[in-house]
Amino acid sequence: MSDTLVTLVGNVATQPEFRESVAGGMSRFRFAVTPRRWDRQKQNWADGPTSFYTVLAWRTLAANVAGSVSVGEPLVVHGRLRVHEEERDGQRRFSADVEAVAVGHDLTRGTSAFKRVARADPSLTERPKALVP
Repeated sequence: MSDTLVTLVGNVATQPEFRESVAGGMSRFRFAVTPRRWDRQKQNWADGPTSFYTVLAWRTLAANVAGSVSVGEPLVVHGRLRVHEEERDGQRRFSADVEAVAVGHDLTRGTSAFKRVARADPSLTERPKALVP
């Protein structure tokens, strides 16, 4: 397997957008990650430069993200890193997306209440079978 898996700890920068598609639901949001380090000379914590990622979630994870995540909340995101390169106005630009495998609230900065999603009974949505004589 040649996927690059990453785990990011940061804050939600934009409200998740949810869209329904033929392949299932898709949710996306921007995620801000700012490293924090102890500066020995100044004897205090210092923030590094903030990196922004677009996080994409699919199917059930997409619906759960859309219903559970808001701007400013601290999250842990685990998924596949995708780096894109494009040329615009004669300059090469890079952007990074994370195709999420798992998303959760960062419990080092608060509490959260988990609520399991009830799966629908498949028999309720099945098409009636034709009567065979």
